Amino acid sequence: MTKTAVVTGASSGIGKATARALAGDGYRVVLAARRGEKLAGIAQEFGGVAVTCDVTKPEDVERLAAEAGDDVAVLVNNAGGAFGLEPVADAAIDKWREMYEVNVLGTVAVTKALLPAIRANGGGTVVTVTSIAGDAAYENGAGYCGVKAAERFASDALRLELNGEPIRICDVAPGMVESEGFSLVRFDGDEAKAAAVYEGVENPLTEEDVAECIRWVVSLPAHVNVDKLTVKPVAQAASYKVHRTS
Repeated sequence: MTKTAVVTGASSGIGKATARALAGDGYRVVLAARRGEKLAGIAQEFGGVAVTCDVTKPEDVERLAAEAGDDVAVLVNNAGGAFGLEPVADAAIDKWREMYEVNVLGTVAVTKALLPAIRANGGGTVVTVTSIAGDAAYENGAGYCGVKAAERFASDALRLELNGEPIRICDVAPGMVESEGFSLVRFDGDEAKAAAVYEGVENPLTEEDVAECIRWVVSLPAHVNVDKLTVKPVAQAASYKVHRTS
């Protein structure tokens, strides 16, 4: 019987690469994202199911759960993003609020909606893509660091709450990923600022690198739980320390 995997934020970047990886492992993949037209094209590549879904909207999340079906083996909470890079003194409160709604409340809403289907499957795996930004603060990153820490603690609490049930709760925390659109969104479409993030960095992670980590976590024997997997390029020693050749 084909097992179902649900991936949010699947229209680009890590989510798109993860959907492809899980489809390659034989899953029926349900892809969710706000950009429905782009999502449909990706889903057609491997016979996936595309669901236009804004994880901050209850009606969209309800529709996603219905499309996913009555039993789900894997949920990858990937929808999210970083908006802005200002110091606290100049914080754009609307951007902070949007980050919290998408990264934290959206992740919780989707997880809550799909837990009944994971239980109906007899267990499964919930992977949340957080970030090393949730490990420690860095200058101008307080908003993003805060929401990723909150997302992580929600995942950690869920693991404790589900103890005794055959459901694995995993946190995959990437470092510097040269992923489609991430930095462009953070800098409001400023291509020069987005490119500068990776300037001189030898081999930052790719979205496929992170997708392979997620695929590996999911593929492990059912009794093996990877609580947290931190993955960074060799050039990055910490969120604030990156070797640059120029």
